Order: sequence, then structure tokens, then C-alpha cells
Amino acid sequence: MVNTNPAQDGEIIELRGVSKRFGALLVLDNLTLSLRKGETTVVIGESGVGKSVLLKHIVALLRPDKGEVYFHGRRIDHLPERELAEVRRHFGFLFQMGALFDSMTVVQNVAFPLMQHKRCTPAEAAETATEMLRLVGLDGLQSRRTGEISGGQKKRVALARAIVLNPEVVLYDEPTTGLDPVRADVINELILKLKRELRVTGVVVTHDMTSAFKVADRIVMLQKGRVIADEPPAWYRTSTDGRVRRFVDGRADPEDLAALALESPTEGK
Repeated sequence: MVNTNPAQDGEIIELRGVSKRFGALLVLDNLTLSLRKGETTVVIGESGVGKSVLLKHIVALLRPDKGEVYFHGRRIDHLPERELAEVRRHFGFLFQMGALFDSMTVVQNVAFPLMQHKRCTPAEAAETATEMLRLVGLDGLQSRRTGEISGGQKKRVALARAIVLNPEVVLYDEPTTGLDPVRADVINELILKLKRELRVTGVVVTHDMTSAFKVADRIVMLQKGRVIADEPPAWYRTSTDGRVRRFVDGRADPEDLAALALESPTEGK
């Protein structure tokens, strides 16, 4: 069958006019975005603007109410689950809370996708999983249970699991949340390492601007379900757009402060 929607040179993912509503809440509003192969795109914005919902549309875990999603020029948002299973093998997903199995050892967690999607023996799966653990600096923890390792180590185990099928694209949902600055920087370095050594295309959702500036080739900012900025990281350091400045500098919106209706300690006395 002839592909009537070929991707432009370098594009690997494309969302065209995507809208998504949950009840009365419009989360994505006619959003259009193209992601280029081999780049790390960081998506920023306040809570509730649709960042994680965007990630889920990229792998068709959610389907748009309107619009279309393409991977390598092939429309995927309307595919049946049977065909989507093959498409999703090209993606790794690092969930915000890790989503590790407490009943499994570290190596069993990492090997789980291999056992589910590939025809290999448990020994072969464990060998590949161990290679991934080496890549993220966790060789030696194979037999530990997830309750016996730190939060930062859990993130790295989850990352090893996300790349065990050798995906083209890795989606990172708040990869540094809950980590101290040192452990967060380890995750940032791993994101850079995967891009450099495995040529992974990355999409990172984060509130952490230190992380965003370190790993991004470009930063996309969402507000009210729409793209309001799509620029290189350096642009965000000097932007005079008030919406961008407040987020990057971590300053509350004056309207939000007014809504708090804080009373001065001396008032009413």
C-alpha cells in the first residue's frame, strides 16, 4: 500500500491537529508537533497542560478525539491493538513512578519485556537484562528486590527496562522527579548517554529546568493544551515572554497569588 502521508526528512513522529477532552476538560487543543529523529525534545509546562497526555498519544495509549498521529510517516492512532503492539516495540517508556514489579528481582524487572515480546530463553533474557544494567551503572544489583534499592537506583532500573528492546524512541515522563540534585544529574547523564551511544530519539516531559537545559536539543512549552514556544534551550534563558519567564524562573502567576486572597497578619486586628 502506498504511504500517502510520508514523513518529511528527519521526522520520526508527527501529531497533526490533535485534540483530547476528558469530560468537560479540554487537555490537548488542536496541537501540531513534529519530532526529529536522533534529537531529544523536552516538553515543559505547568501541571495539567497536557504533557503526559501528549506522551500517551505518541504511542497510542490514548487516541485523539480529533487529529492524527504518525510514526515514520504511517498513521498509527487508528490502528487496532494487534498492529499497535508491533509499533510500540519501537518505543521505550520510562514511567514517572518507575512502575517496577515489587515481587520481581531487579534483573527480572528488566527482562520482563523480553519475555513478553521476544522468543528467547529466560537465561538469554537475563543476559540481555544484565547488559542493560551495566549500561545504566547497576551491574551487581541483579538479585536485589526493588524494595532493597534506592529511589535513584529504581529510576535507573526502570530506564534499563525501557531500553531492553533496543527502541528507536524513549519517552521519559518526569525522569528526575523525587530525586536529589546529584541523583537527578545521573539520570540526565544517562539520557545523554543513550542518545550518544544508542542513537535514541528522546521525548522528555519535565518540570526540572536544570534537567531540561542539560539534555534538550529543543524545548517545547505547552499552555492550555497548545504549543506556545518551540525553540532551542538558549532561547528560554533570555526570553522576555512573561509566560515563559515565570515558568523558567519558577515565579507564581500574579493571578494565582491574588486568588489565594492571603490576609496580612496585621489585618483585622
